[in-house]
Amino acid sequence: MTSPAPACPRPPVALSIAGTDPSGGAGIHADLKAFTARAVYGTTVITALVAQNTHGVSRVYPIDTDFVADQFDSVLDDMPVDASKTGMLGSRELVELAVDRAARTRKDGRSHLGFLTVDPVMVATSGHRLLERDAVSAVRDLLTPVAQLITPNIPEAALLLGDDVPEAADVSQQRAQAVELVRRGSRAVLLKGGHMLGDRLVDVLAVAAATGTATGTSAATAPWSGEWTRDGDVVLREFHHRRIATPHTHGTGCTLSAAITAETAAAVQAGRDMSSPDAIADAVATALAYLARAIRSGSGWRLAYDPEGAHGPVDHVVDLTIDGRGQHDARQHDGRQDDRRQLDGRQGDA
Repeated sequence: MTSPAPACPRPPVALSIAGTDPSGGAGIHADLKAFTARAVYGTTVITALVAQNTHGVSRVYPIDTDFVADQFDSVLDDMPVDASKTGMLGSRELVELAVDRAARTRKDGRSHLGFLTVDPVMVATSGHRLLERDAVSAVRDLLTPVAQLITPNIPEAALLLGDDVPEAADVSQQRAQAVELVRRGSRAVLLKGGHMLGDRLVDVLAVAAATGTATGTSAATAPWSGEWTRDGDVVLREFHHRRIATPHTHGTGCTLSAAITAETAAAVQAGRDMSSPDAIADAVATALAYLARAIRSGSGWRLAYDPEGAHGPVDHVVDLTIDGRGQHDARQHDGRQDDRRQLDGRQGDA
């Protein structure tokens, strides 16, 4: 007679709520790769079937809302989800469904979705619209207030602020828009700077000061890299990067938000208080460092038959493989703590 297997601690569990990418660079496919690379167990709710590749999106096939709801129930009734992310939602009905699931709580009082990161996917890099026009207001008014963090790029931030709001043209405007998004109800905003011109990129993290505590100093006197500053009721921190010269940036927005979700899932499962701005900043910094390595490692790839105009993916498993060509080695698998030491590269957002 065999004895029962001993009980084992469970891994952190992350959930991606997004569309597909059969070419593997973005959406659900990228999210699962990033979850695995960051050592969390990945689950999914698929919102749309998307025909796309390194040259763009050719067709979107929406999934019925009731079937998406069944997918939510299949996961959430069975597993404790530590952190979730939304990507492509597509319709107002799906936005409202995600909001409903975020509002439901477990016996411990926490949301069924855990720490929720919203990547407000609206338009693909190719220009194909991924969010119906009547759903934009639902994202603005319903979804972003229930998220712990939103991760818009420059165009998405402007759209979240209003249909006629111009995109930020410099870092000062980027900071101001991040602060305004927090004041309109978002708890924390990572406004990504990949659409800015120049060799240096800046990502601005803004967090409602009431969310927790952070050491803040005067914005007029404090350095802007690696230090908290305060703008009234909002604290800010910036992450500076060198731009990596590569066209292979397909799915970087998905990958970054997935990596943040993985880091927050691990932190929640370990019992860390994720209401603190410092805890959010740690997750963001670690995810940015991972994305920089992934972009760098995949920067020289040629996957498409026709490379003209192609935007290839990043190397999601950069930390799990050893490349014989010397692009990276086992020393890059340096753990979560070392990830925060160097944020030295990053390309534009999906």
